[in-house]
Amino acid sequence: MDSEIFGYLDPASGPAAAGGPLAGQTFAIQPCIGVQGWPTEAGSKALKDFVALEDATAIARLREAGATLTGSTRTSELGFGLVGDTAQRAIHNDRVHMALMLDTMGEGRAAAAAAGCFGFKPSYGIVSRFGLVGLVPSMECLCVLARRPADIVSVMRIIAGIDENDFSMSNRIPDFGSIRSEGQEIRTVGVVKEVVKTLDREMLAAFRRALSLLQSTGLDIREVSLPNFHLFRPVHQVIGAVEASSSCGKYDGVRYGHRTASSRNWNEMYIKTRAESFGSLVKAYLFQGAYFQFENYEAFLDACRLRARLIAETEALMEDVDAVVLPTLKGPVKALPVSNVGDVYEAFPLTLPANVSGLPAVQIPGIALHAGFDAGLQLMGARLSDARLLTMASHLVQFMEESKKNGL
Repeated sequence: MDSEIFGYLDPASGPAAAGGPLAGQTFAIQPCIGVQGWPTEAGSKALKDFVALEDATAIARLREAGATLTGSTRTSELGFGLVGDTAQRAIHNDRVHMALMLDTMGEGRAAAAAAGCFGFKPSYGIVSRFGLVGLVPSMECLCVLARRPADIVSVMRIIAGIDENDFSMSNRIPDFGSIRSEGQEIRTVGVVKEVVKTLDREMLAAFRRALSLLQSTGLDIREVSLPNFHLFRPVHQVIGAVEASSSCGKYDGVRYGHRTASSRNWNEMYIKTRAESFGSLVKAYLFQGAYFQFENYEAFLDACRLRARLIAETEALMEDVDAVVLPTLKGPVKALPVSNVGDVYEAFPLTLPANVSGLPAVQIPGIALHAGFDAGLQLMGARLSDARLLTMASHLVQFMEESKKNGL
């Protein structure tokens, strides 16, 4: 069973520091995150036999806090989508207490929804990206999967913080130590009417059930509007493809990773290595990025302008409500291979806004239920409102537990 979940199990599998705030807590790590001495192939032939030379900053901080790093899960190529990813199984099967994985278009939150646990994507720039193997630098970040919001808080207290190795970091970091006192600040929650219109009958029923529960906790539910919601997907896809094409330029077979077995010269070696290094799905994504870089650059510039507008509109929306609520999934996570890039994006239409805008979002299980399926529920907050979101999630857990005790 472990071999189906873990691509690598640490034979030592012990805490790096005696004691510490995370002592006794076990972690599964996606192989897109560098752990010194561990295979870090990120599910790609381009990184065949690559072993991390040093810890990612987040990993180093977990070690210092006494966390136990159990092993690396299996992953989709370079963390693109969820096909083949097993982080959710590591949590669902109780093999670890928590898991760390990339969230580029919502993979971390979708995996958490599939596992029936909490998944937290922080505000962009508060957790160092140093040591990550990814595709889309401006929209990806670490996501923490755990059974309880309190566990996520304990992790965020450790891994959030300035890192001089990451120039994209914010100069402001939320205070996760004051999380208890900030919880009641979330009183109004917005429902985006453009999102509701995209839901089918089953998902709409699950979402309405979740809204009813939120309202019963005393939250004020308001309808809000994001007229350009439909643009999040094309903006992410165009910018993401261009960034991916640029990011993957370093996989040339010269310094590390796969190198073709047959070539007559360096130029042929480079071309063949690149052709052999990536699967068809990632290769298609890179081709799209190259097209927008070299053949239709104006479309990329337009996507960047639209992204700025979407960020401004989302930030303006957050001035009227404390958080926005939306489902995590539109349907069950597909286990079968997807045939094209569009199929990948089709699985994450409701999680993309947090990545495009860099806002924090927490996936909450057990609320949006219908006909045996949990669509998950996301709370997306204003930039740097991370602590408030996690406290709100904790309060919802307490409310549900008390309701069960009282037979409600």
